[in-house]
Amino acid sequence: MSDDQSRTAHGAPCPLMLVDASSYLYRAYHALPPLANSKGQPTGAAYGVLNMLQKLLREYRPERIGVVFDARGPTFRDALFEQYKANRPPMPDDLSSQVQPLHDLVRALGLPLLQVEGVEADDVIGTLARQAARAGLHTVISTGDKDMAQLVDDHVTLVNTMSDTVLDHDGVINKFGVPPARIIDLLALMGDTSDNIPGVPKVGQKTAAKWLNEYGDLDAIIRQADDIKGKVGESLREHLENLALGRELATIRQDVTLDEGLDDLRPGEPDLPALAGLYRELEFNRHLREVLRELEDKDGASGDSAADDGDQGERNYQTVLDQQALDTWLQKLRDAELFSFDTETTSLAYTRAELVGVSFAVQPGEAAYVPVAHDYPGAPDQLDREQVLGQLRPLLEDAARAKVGQHLKYDSHVLQRHGVTLRGMAHDTMLQSYVFNSAAGRHDMDSLAARALGISPITFEDVAGKGAKQLTFNQVPLETAGDYAAEDADITLRLHRYFWPRLEKIDSLRSIYEQIEMPLVPVLAAMEARGVLVDREMLRRQSGELARSM
Repeated sequence: MSDDQSRTAHGAPCPLMLVDASSYLYRAYHALPPLANSKGQPTGAAYGVLNMLQKLLREYRPERIGVVFDARGPTFRDALFEQYKANRPPMPDDLSSQVQPLHDLVRALGLPLLQVEGVEADDVIGTLARQAARAGLHTVISTGDKDMAQLVDDHVTLVNTMSDTVLDHDGVINKFGVPPARIIDLLALMGDTSDNIPGVPKVGQKTAAKWLNEYGDLDAIIRQADDIKGKVGESLREHLENLALGRELATIRQDVTLDEGLDDLRPGEPDLPALAGLYRELEFNRHLREVLRELEDKDGASGDSAADDGDQGERNYQTVLDQQALDTWLQKLRDAELFSFDTETTSLAYTRAELVGVSFAVQPGEAAYVPVAHDYPGAPDQLDREQVLGQLRPLLEDAARAKVGQHLKYDSHVLQRHGVTLRGMAHDTMLQSYVFNSAAGRHDMDSLAARALGISPITFEDVAGKGAKQLTFNQVPLETAGDYAAEDADITLRLHRYFWPRLEKIDSLRSIYEQIEMPLVPVLAAMEARGVLVDREMLRRQSGELARSM
């Protein structure tokens, strides 16, 4: 690792950051749920790239940055090979509609945006990286494209924010089996189905890397093709004519004529009013709040309260550890026309989940978590579970007291196992979202918070970790468990305030929700709790009859 790389890795500003924005746009489109604003305008891919850019700016603080997009129209590679990228379908409409808003966001952030006709974003990035190397500047290229590995050297490092990986010279060897100088030869041998670059059939990365390490480079492999045995050797000799073209197509140009020089890539000040307008239109509410706060700090007045469904504003979350605090919250629940309710447990499987705590919200931003079974070493004293449930029972079992939850059927199962029958299930935000737009994507709380409110909640992995070492919730320290659990109730209430007014306006959807979906919740819960009796002999006869009919 060079001195420049070392400085970057340890938090000094990055001399030059180049972002392969078109690559990330596609990756965000396929990786994220299909978010849309209330007008139905797709926003998910733009939202993903925006978050990625802001993460890069925070972590690398680049002195110079170029956000590079592919230009419309053919490139010199299409002239070389008519079938180049012929396998790729046209950009989907719900993605192409996000390109211009994303361009507007990049420019409003004060970031230089580059598009050069006749070449790809890779070639612009390669040219700028080479210019920077000649100037003695280290370049970090943010991309998920394997072709970029050919640019890595002592002055160029790759980062992939989607996988949080960094590739330097040794990293390229570990990943591809060859050094950066042999990546072009590797790609020529392998071919690339996504770009429709012809290679040698039956030759994958391992075989190509083995040959390159054994013979030295592509030209040596071509010269000694007769020495390579077996079916793969036959395939090589049959497709030698593909290799020169494949190498030319895979080579990233580093000599593109650019209007911008390195000093033109210094980021400018964000245009806060323009950003606020874009965030408001796209309904990126969390970003909008941040910009409005910046404007308020700058001008002394925000000029906009941003009092919408997604506005978190002040958050007053409380972890209830004594009877006095519980009494206060019990009175708040009695006084509320509707309150949000959630359970925290040891498992997603309701048949074995043990109750660890309960949370409530009565107003947006005002929520509480009552832990009853955190048992990690050093856990603070908590209220007795049976005592808490006993005091909550009159509220939870009262059908006249309206509750809202996210997937209330699960909470009702958990409570039933602890002797409480949940009634008054007036609303369920998961069902509201499903009825409002069943095809919008996932309907879990985190997805809904991002899609409807522009909020990125604390995730379970944030507080419990991942993989084999992931904690169950009873092992999560209250210092982090409290905010996580209270936020669940808070966001559920906010989601209800977002979806319910929209459902109320559409009679057909409101009818489905009120007359079918919500009444089915206790019915399905009872069926799941009791089970369903199956007449095996009758089922066997029906199976036989159906088979004969087909």
